[in-house]
Amino acid sequence: MSEAVKESMEDFARELEASYKEFDERRNAYEDQEGPDAEKWAELVNMMQEKTVVNVKVKEAVKGGLVTYVDELQGFIPASQISTQYVEKLEDWVGKHLDVVPITVDPEKKKLVLSGRVVMKEKEAAEKAAKMAAVKVGAVVEGTVDSLKDYGAFVNLDNGLTGLLHVSQISKQRIKHPGVVLQEGQKVTVKIIGVNEGKISLSMRALEAEDEAPREKEEVFDYKETGAATTGLGDLLKGLKL
Repeated sequence: MSEAVKESMEDFARELEASYKEFDERRNAYEDQEGPDAEKWAELVNMMQEKTVVNVKVKEAVKGGLVTYVDELQGFIPASQISTQYVEKLEDWVGKHLDVVPITVDPEKKKLVLSGRVVMKEKEAAEKAAKMAAVKVGAVVEGTVDSLKDYGAFVNLDNGLTGLLHVSQISKQRIKHPGVVLQEGQKVTVKIIGVNEGKISLSMRALEAEDEAPREKEEVFDYKETGAATTGLGDLLKGLKL
């Protein structure tokens, strides 16, 4: 395991523990969960191992997260585990239903921590995979410039995906920075020129080439095997004043 991944997992564990500690110190809510609930806790352990999704109703908002119940056992959803998006007001979630999975189940401490974020991330990943499967190289699509970097522009496509418009693919003219031609929020038409490992490559330059008017064909005389051109001398001299 890399040091970066290890550090990320440790940070995640510390964050959960801090959120739960705030909740537990404020409410001491698990004291009333003593009793003949061994089977329920065993089922929760099984649900955590199998990543079983359960729909719960948020009971109330407390410092650091939300309180809910699973099979009459009280659970806690840390603020960072509610959604994949930043949650500004916890109170807005009270009374709402949320799909969650158990991420910490400790029968001895009567500790149940749930996550809606995990469920949402998996749903978003599945939706993205389905959309990526439908992406066709060569298709011309509409999009909006999301951000500009030295190496290119990220474009939000109408299908909900994001592609990279490399600086070399913006125009046939050589430009040093995407900002010379593009700006954030600008609507653009782009061509999909590549799809690799979940990444989409875009081009405006390819469309410029396609829009160029075709060159006029030069008139060519048809030459037969006899060596005589099909156009006679009279036709060639027609209209010539002597």
